[in-house]
Amino acid sequence: MEFKCEPFIALNTHTLFTIVRGRIEVFVVEQMCPYPELDDNDTANTTVHIYQMDKNNLLAYARCYEKNAQYSAIGRVLVAKSERGKGVAKRLVNEAINCCKANWPERNIYIGAQTYLLDFYQSLGFESVNDEYLEDGIAHQDMILKLTD
Repeated sequence: MEFKCEPFIALNTHTLFTIVRGRIEVFVVEQMCPYPELDDNDTANTTVHIYQMDKNNLLAYARCYEKNAQYSAIGRVLVAKSERGKGVAKRLVNEAINCCKANWPERNIYIGAQTYLLDFYQSLGFESVNDEYLEDGIAHQDMILKLTD
């Protein structure tokens, strides 16, 4: 099944609802983090939403956006429980990396990774750039994939 890459304005209401429901299921319910899941990065003109759906179910999701003048970013990376352990995460993040390269080739790629996933992101070329910190009660570490020096 292929990934779709669309700006916010191209998402129809059904797709947007399915994405939001899937993000809340993983980040708020499963990870027990009651925080404002939606933010201005979702609706920014340059944000690209990458997703894979099967009927009414979100199988995988990530968003790519302009973090600042130096970095693009990949965020809200999720794979539904039913798809975990099947290589979907690697395909999803590679798709997100390619999206960032296509849209912001002059910028390195930033990700705020949950620390239990550091080895996974390192296997894709990301490097840790600071110490571990807590975000919404979950240990994270900033990582960069260098595209430029």
